[in-house]
Amino acid sequence: MRRLNPKKLHVRFNPPTTEEVPIHPRTYTLTHSDRTGDLFLTIGPDYDRKQIRGWYTRLMRDEVLAEWKNDTEGPTLHVYCEVGRGLGSSSFRESVFRRELGLVLETFRFGDRKLFEKKSKLDQARIKVYFIARKPEESKVEEWGLMKDYT
Repeated sequence: MRRLNPKKLHVRFNPPTTEEVPIHPRTYTLTHSDRTGDLFLTIGPDYDRKQIRGWYTRLMRDEVLAEWKNDTEGPTLHVYCEVGRGLGSSSFRESVFRRELGLVLETFRFGDRKLFEKKSKLDQARIKVYFIARKPEESKVEEWGLMKDYT
C-alpha cells in the first residue's frame, strides 16, 4: 500500500452485505475526519445516507461514493466525486479529489479485501471515476485503471 494507514481505517458492513457477499448490489460510502485523519468506510447494499448527513459533511461535500455495476466488459467500479458543491471552486475541488483518489481506491480495495480474496477476478475490474460538477459541461468521466493497481 502506498499511503493507506490501516489503523486509521474503520470499516462497517450494513446488512445484508457481509465481507464476502453479495457483489450486487454493493456500494461504498467513504468519509474522513480532517482532525484525526481517520477514514470511515461503509459497505452495503445502499449508500450510507446517515454517514453523509452530518452538517460538516454536507458543508464540505468531500465524501466519495462508489458502486459495483456489470458493464459489457464485466464488473466495473463506478466512483462518484462531487466537485460542484461544497467549499471551493469546482476546479480546486477536482484537484483535491484527484490528489486523494489513489488513497480512496486503496481504501476501497483494502477495506473490502475479503471479497477480493474470494472473487479474485474483481482485481481485473475497471474503474470509472465521475467528477460531478454543477455545470454539465464541467463534469467528466475518466478511466482510472484496474482494481489490482490499488492493492
